[in-house]
Amino acid sequence: MVKILQNKKIIILSLIIALLTTTGLKCGGPPSGLTMGKPTPITLTFWKVWQDSSDIRDLIAQYQMMHPHISINFRNLTYDEYKNQILRAFAEDRGPDIFSVHTTGMREYLSLIAPLPSQIKMAYQVEKGTVKKETYTEIRTQNTLTLRDIRTLFPDVVYDNQIINNQIYGLPLSIDTLVLFYNRDLLNNAGIALPPKTWNDFRDQVIKLTRQDFRGNLIQAGAAIGTADNVERSADILSLLMLQNGTVMTDAQGIATFHQTPPGYTRAISPAVEALNFYTSFASPAKQVYTWNEKMPNSLTAFMSGQTAFFFGYSYHIPIIKAQAPKLNFEITEAPQIGAPVNFANYWVETVSKKSKNPDAAWDFILFITTNLENNKKFLEKNKKPTALRALISQQATDLELAPFANQLLTSRSWYKGRDSQAAEEIFRQMIRENLEGLTETEKIINLGATRVNQTR
Repeated sequence: MVKILQNKKIIILSLIIALLTTTGLKCGGPPSGLTMGKPTPITLTFWKVWQDSSDIRDLIAQYQMMHPHISINFRNLTYDEYKNQILRAFAEDRGPDIFSVHTTGMREYLSLIAPLPSQIKMAYQVEKGTVKKETYTEIRTQNTLTLRDIRTLFPDVVYDNQIINNQIYGLPLSIDTLVLFYNRDLLNNAGIALPPKTWNDFRDQVIKLTRQDFRGNLIQAGAAIGTADNVERSADILSLLMLQNGTVMTDAQGIATFHQTPPGYTRAISPAVEALNFYTSFASPAKQVYTWNEKMPNSLTAFMSGQTAFFFGYSYHIPIIKAQAPKLNFEITEAPQIGAPVNFANYWVETVSKKSKNPDAAWDFILFITTNLENNKKFLEKNKKPTALRALISQQATDLELAPFANQLLTSRSWYKGRDSQAAEEIFRQMIRENLEGLTETEKIINLGATRVNQTR
């Protein structure tokens, strides 16, 4: 009888030990590497421009499925208010954890940014036990991205713009490039079967497409190009021409050098001077390619109303045109070229505030939305945005609207415009105005423009 009772005690004890083992409990506390309870709640603030909350909502929801303890408060600001709001918020220690920066002004915000660390620590909620579930917090150390990873994942322009002092300062959700919109009906009527591939073709087609009345007034423009203030992104078009012509826009320290003649350049005048003269020729009544002037409406308005055959723009212009000119028969093609392809990138990156109390979680979210192929693809498809990932280029190259952007991505470039990129763009517009006036030599205009841009540093 005593032996039977002893055996029963052994069996019961064995069951208790087994139960403790299967539920993950130990007499000394939770399993190794875990702490009892859910992760501490975290709230991240995310400020962005040009993006509605509905555009980003799905990405946030997907992230919170993995990290239910992390809440993300998203705020969209207008472009006009964004810079002042950001700088004021940081000055008052209430800045966001995550915020967007335009690539051309990256160095302006360096003092506010916590660059991407090589590793981050993230809390995960896990359940242990088979009979009785217990909730634990597990801290996992994760590798992020190396400089080589940036080259592998993104086009070269990201590496060139976002790697500063061997550190990664921002990652893009999407990369836009400057393309050529064209009115199919106007080209058809002029007997032009295909849009231009080169700037020489562009000139020839503009001449065919331009219409003037008996007084010399423009009644149909071949292209919206040549002036400063009524051409959308005129500074970008001029930058594209400079880059294609071989201009070295800045040196390694970000100092403007576009006024200089690059080593090995054999032409009589600098490439920047040639580019500016070519750009303004389209607004000079004395030139054969005269097609535009300062009295014309805004270039986008003119294109939507059928007043111009060619319009230079970005992907964000597509929904505007479709909404305001639904019957316009237009298509998009790649920007004209001079020689080897060079294109102009226009994009924003997401980055993390140096004052964030949760920089690892903030960077983890950015990695989740920018480098995870499926997550990023869903965002691009929903918002009809061109990709920033090399892995998605071939897929977008088959899309009727996005193909020109995808085809230009690997040859896209940009340049740092000093601590005040808006001021630098105004300087470029001023160079255009002065060249049209014809009172100052183009070379002197370019030299003064470079001096002014460097003063913004």
